[in-house]
Amino acid sequence: MTQILALDIAGNPFRWLDIDRAIRYVATGKVAWSLGADPMRFFGGTQRATGLRSELDVPPVIALAKSEGMVRHARPIPLGDDNDPLFRRDRHMCAYCGGVFGKRDLTRDHIMPKARGGRDVWGNVVTACRICNNVRKGCRTPEEAGMPLLFVPYEPCVFEGFLLVGRNVLADQMEYLAARLPRHSRVLAA
Repeated sequence: MTQILALDIAGNPFRWLDIDRAIRYVATGKVAWSLGADPMRFFGGTQRATGLRSELDVPPVIALAKSEGMVRHARPIPLGDDNDPLFRRDRHMCAYCGGVFGKRDLTRDHIMPKARGGRDVWGNVVTACRICNNVRKGCRTPEEAGMPLLFVPYEPCVFEGFLLVGRNVLADQMEYLAARLPRHSRVLAA
């Protein structure tokens, strides 16, 4: 399912829109500016007076007009219950053994275990394979288990967050978001 990247007037990601909602914004003139080489063309009904079929082009990236109220102040990216964004941030790599695994073989590991007061936040979680997390580390810190982290966890910025949760991200959307990633980002690292 294709989604349209909606930005606020300043160019900050606001939300992923489904096609129907994006069409409504474009059709009602609520788009201040847009990006994308290949807009998607949608066809409507035939006009009775002219006999012409209506057409509407929807670019892959749109900035919503009159969106000053939408500008967000560095709101944290929610970690949520779904581990997919975490696994994508860490590139499906176990933070302890360095192996790359499929989703079924990965877990969310709390560096400071929750049972010992650790919080469920980006800075305290890493991707770990089931063996490293459940068998080797258990309810210990990496230091206590003698398992140093191969990389440091971090909270994704808003641009990384949109890449982590986006589905079927189009090339123009990827280019826009990737150009704004911080240097330390592992989201698109080779």
